[in-house]
Amino acid sequence: MIQVRLEIESPLLRAGLRSLLASVDEIRFADDLTTEDEEADVVITSASLDSFLDRARGEAIAGAVLFLRDSPPSVQAMKRLTQGWGILPLDSSADEMLAAIRALSQGLVVGARHLLFASEGEAAQSPLTEREAEVLDMLAKGLANKQIAAALGISEHTVKFHVSSIYAKLNVSNRTEAVREGLRGGWVTL
Repeated sequence: MIQVRLEIESPLLRAGLRSLLASVDEIRFADDLTTEDEEADVVITSASLDSFLDRARGEAIAGAVLFLRDSPPSVQAMKRLTQGWGILPLDSSADEMLAAIRALSQGLVVGARHLLFASEGEAAQSPLTEREAEVLDMLAKGLANKQIAAALGISEHTVKFHVSSIYAKLNVSNRTEAVREGLRGGWVTL
């Protein structure tokens, strides 16, 4: 069971999200804006990062936070949140919202690529080269080396080289760990 708390200031948006999420068996509402007694696995908010943190007033945030915003945040600032975090645009589909909640409840970082990597300066924070990031993105989609090679127009041997380099840079030993670290670091989106 995933406990979700809605911290949405717009009554219309809050009602729409509550209606959407109430139909999902694995989701239970921890509370709304009115009380913060119950801990939530995922907090969904339309607030900016600064105003969200101001409301928390230095208290530890128990769960992951999903920001619904159309403007990109500072990924470095988002990393101040110790649990998983994510950002989706306000026009996200129901499937995207549910996938984000499920991923956040597992401690992953999620979000729309254009919001996560809004500036070249923040995208450069990744330890991976551009090609390695492409390979990691395809690993996250479950593609085999042969499929990655065909999609990128490179040899299978080159793909193996990139995968080995990704493992070394992320200090992991298999594809699953590499994808998990990529998601946690915000370098891969699903």
